[in-house]
Amino acid sequence: MFNPKWVLLDLIKDCKNLRIFRQIHAQLVTSGLVYDEFVTNKVVEFFANFVEFGDYACDYMKQDNTRLSSFPLNSLIYGYVGGDFPQMAVSVYRRMVRDGFVPDLFTFPVVLKACSNFSGSREGTQVHGVVVKLGLLSDLYVQNSLVRFYGACGTFPSAGKVFDEMLVRDVVSWNSLISGLVKAGHYGEAIALFFRMDVEPSITTLVSVLAACARKRDLGMGKGIHGLIERKFKSDLVLGNAILDMYVKNGCLCEAKKVFDDLPVRDIVSWTIIITGLVQSNHPRESLELFSMMQTSGISPDGIILTSVLSACASLGTLDFGTWVHEYIDQRGIKWDIHIGTAMVDMYAKCGCIEMALQIFNNMPQRNTFTWNALLCGLAMHGLVHKALNLFEVMIMSGVKPNEVTFLAILTACCHSGLVDEGRKYWNKVSSKLYNLSPKLEHYGCMIDLFCRAGLLEEAVELARTMPMKPDVLIWGVLLNACTSFGNAELSQHIQDYILDLDPEDSGVFVLLSNTYATSERWTDVTRLRRLMKDRGVKKAPGSSVIEVDGKTHEFVVGDISHHKTEEIYQLLNLVNSVHHEAHLMHPF
Repeated sequence: MFNPKWVLLDLIKDCKNLRIFRQIHAQLVTSGLVYDEFVTNKVVEFFANFVEFGDYACDYMKQDNTRLSSFPLNSLIYGYVGGDFPQMAVSVYRRMVRDGFVPDLFTFPVVLKACSNFSGSREGTQVHGVVVKLGLLSDLYVQNSLVRFYGACGTFPSAGKVFDEMLVRDVVSWNSLISGLVKAGHYGEAIALFFRMDVEPSITTLVSVLAACARKRDLGMGKGIHGLIERKFKSDLVLGNAILDMYVKNGCLCEAKKVFDDLPVRDIVSWTIIITGLVQSNHPRESLELFSMMQTSGISPDGIILTSVLSACASLGTLDFGTWVHEYIDQRGIKWDIHIGTAMVDMYAKCGCIEMALQIFNNMPQRNTFTWNALLCGLAMHGLVHKALNLFEVMIMSGVKPNEVTFLAILTACCHSGLVDEGRKYWNKVSSKLYNLSPKLEHYGCMIDLFCRAGLLEEAVELARTMPMKPDVLIWGVLLNACTSFGNAELSQHIQDYILDLDPEDSGVFVLLSNTYATSERWTDVTRLRRLMKDRGVKKAPGSSVIEVDGKTHEFVVGDISHHKTEEIYQLLNLVNSVHHEAHLMHPF
């Protein structure tokens, strides 16, 4: 039997524009179904998908809201909360109140959530006033919503006041304040509040506190909470990821890998945390190995993890792998954002593909300081000095503000080409009122190297002497080599005597002096230094090199024979040396 109600409901479900809905609305009015609550609920679901229909939705609900319960009206507001325009939820709320709708206990938490989502501090404070006026402030659900709202907006005095005045608090109350403190960067306060809790913490509580420990670099507290979780909580993926993130952020990669290996299930978040952590901790090769494992596990990478993989490729110079990632992004239709674009520019620039880096850079609709830095560092690294300096001026004219990394790239470019006057000019800009940046050790080292290359030893020594931080062994090494090159024996001896007082545990100090003595054929001093290193237990870090073959990286360390093809490698090296030796005998000159 034909039933117009179900026909109209199907039409509402398939409706895609307001013009067609107006026709459906007319049918609802003529059939009387406009007052059917079930139909109204379906209409509300329709309106929630189209934020641009907000005003028409209010007109629809206004037609006879005296016959309706507050449920569809609250549902309409809630429908707009999670979308891209939560402000519409507040607009609908205001319009409906103006039209006679009386909000209830279920209305205010929804409206306050909308205010939280767009940091509507003024709007939420007005809602708080209405709550007080209607005498609904004693409701726990409303109180928790107020605490969450003020926390999301960073208004912690107000959040704390509402929290302190609550006669009853549940775990949601504590979670709302703790998570708000964590999001605002008040990690110590969040941890302290956790220890004040007089209710059993939930998984949400522990995730927030672990995040605070991760960002505060509080490893001891993080380990303590990890122990609490193992004693009292069942295995949970969200908690496992939070523990993993805490160890990664604290630089404890061994513990992080153990947590990762023990996870019964891993999602994209788990893989992203460990792979990104390895990249940021300067373990790019291990990160690429894990990325390959992730692919075999059946999880498809997203833009976030691919950005980290590109950074690993840039660090290792693995162009084949980086190009594969580029093709994968294009083939899978992964959206290019500023992070992927910047990582792509960085990868191609560091791998020496400057033209490709420039092409991607020029095609990016948006660029930030990090994007410019990636290109400038690549240009400086590969000796394209004037291109780097010209692009720096373009960067300034485009309104992008340089940072310390930008100036390091420019000073490096000047250093590699011996552009002393330009180097001085940019050095003066670093700490000028226009940029107000603080030069780091690397900046001083770059300028000292520039002066040394130009033979300006007195200027180099004066800059090293007036540095706000102690020069490291690399800076003294630059000065020492310059003294040797320009025949300044007196200054060289003074620096040699000073270097040994820098860091007696740093093998670089001993290696530097040993090489200096060897160059001067002071073999007795070389022997003395090596004996001193042995007595102090100082070991020189072994040299290593990385090579890419068929998209896979291989690292070789001095003295290490663990590679599965070591025998074939040495056979080939011996063959190459033999051929080279024979060629030298045949053509000694």
